[in-house]
Amino acid sequence: MDLKEADILGDRIGEHWYYCTKAAAIRRMLGDAPVRRILDVGAGSGFFSRHLLACTAACEAWCVDTGYPADCSGESAGKPVHYRRALGPVDADLVLLMDVLEHVDDDLGLLRACIDQVPSGSRFLMTVPAFAFMWSGHDDFLGHKRRYTLGRCEALAAAAGLQVERGAYGFGAVFPFALASRLLAARSVPRSQLKRHSAFVNALLKAMCRLELPLMGINRLAGLSVFVLARKP
Repeated sequence: MDLKEADILGDRIGEHWYYCTKAAAIRRMLGDAPVRRILDVGAGSGFFSRHLLACTAACEAWCVDTGYPADCSGESAGKPVHYRRALGPVDADLVLLMDVLEHVDDDLGLLRACIDQVPSGSRFLMTVPAFAFMWSGHDDFLGHKRRYTLGRCEALAAAAGLQVERGAYGFGAVFPFALASRLLAARSVPRSQLKRHSAFVNALLKAMCRLELPLMGINRLAGLSVFVLARKP
């Protein structure tokens, strides 16, 4: 997750409906295949890596982000986590790119650079924001370069040399409300739309998204985020 958003939510990230739902969606996309070592590129706070360390048999994670002040190592759920400022070779079987590709001018180049650092057979789970017509001040605030369709993200993975296994839109349950908000509002100033909600609103949004999860795998129509799972041959 973006370090700017980590600053907004603080230590309540794990309770927020968006991040709870996204973590659950990641586990659903990965399925039952075992995860041992994680390379989390553009990791920010490392929320998703730490979630997988706590909830799966994954035993180690490397979090890479240019925003870290220095290289260091620590623990999460009693398992080692290595924080690094630069990408390097890692014997990882899962690479996470959680809302990263939209931040760089050369998304294909970044994806190929990540592929070069891991062994054959490694899986790549990527998420990106969906649909250019959903652009708002939130994208400006986070420094996004583009938003994607599911087809565009799958084509990007294939162009980088990955074999796409599955793809879907996420957050489809709240998409109509977000779309209505964007259509009714004028172009907003650059600022984050992520905020702390009341307990009731947070629980309601979480429940709506939880009901959607069993159907997420067949949602190729619309959502706030694109999810693509692919494998390095």
